[in-house]
Amino acid sequence: METSLPSQSTNPPRAAFSDWVADWGRVAITATETLGDWVVFISRTLSWLLVRRPLKGTLVPNFYQVGVLSLPVVALTGMFIGMVLAVQSHFQFSQLGLETRLGAVINMSLVRELGPVLAATMLAGRVGSSMAAELGTMRVTEQIDALESMGANPIQYLVVPRFLACLLFIPTLTVMADLMGVIGGYVYSVLILGIDAHHYWYNSQQFVGTFDFFTGVFKSVFFGGAIALVSCYRGFHCAPGAEGVGRAATASFVYSFVLILVLDLGLGIMLDSVYYVLWPEGSNLF
Repeated sequence: METSLPSQSTNPPRAAFSDWVADWGRVAITATETLGDWVVFISRTLSWLLVRRPLKGTLVPNFYQVGVLSLPVVALTGMFIGMVLAVQSHFQFSQLGLETRLGAVINMSLVRELGPVLAATMLAGRVGSSMAAELGTMRVTEQIDALESMGANPIQYLVVPRFLACLLFIPTLTVMADLMGVIGGYVYSVLILGIDAHHYWYNSQQFVGTFDFFTGVFKSVFFGGAIALVSCYRGFHCAPGAEGVGRAATASFVYSFVLILVLDLGLGIMLDSVYYVLWPEGSNLF
């Protein structure tokens, strides 16, 4: 009498569950390996930053690319963000009879949150993707391997200048976004919505302080460092071919943007705690 061996199809739910567990396990292992590799990449970058000063010839082009060329797009988007805030906030505040407090809301939102996040997002899209694509192309064409064969360290030569450029110039971009947003909100609120200019600036002065401005600039430094490290890492670990370069550029922006939001949440909670320790009563807009 012939007997047949049991097949896997006899229990489809168990097989499907096993495949599901295996897939998520594979994702968890890959994520853990990537995170560990990224931490090693960060430690190598910071060690080279402390050990040897980068060359002027590598710093100046990156400073120009990150700082100078990013100013127009950050200024333009900052101005329109200020106008959009004026449009959206005026309707709600007019229902409460608080139109003169509009300046405090617009300027507080800009200097604490929207200014640094906007500047970081523009930097990630314009500079971060470019870094990942450039370094990815160098990896695919074996230029990074050529640097290593000539005795130069790619981290010190390629990553450190880009990291310093993002770290040092994003506060300036944040200030530019804040300034243009304040101007855009003022122009729309006063000239188009007809809000009294004196009360607009008076309420802004009463509710927006130095700590609020410091909060945005402080957070932007972490945003800039995260953008540079994520973009350079994705470029260094680019998959072969043109498709790999494109994926590296896309992944650098997506991961940078997610990391910006995570850092914004964590730093915002920390800075708010510091604020209420220093000023327990705080300020009440109403």
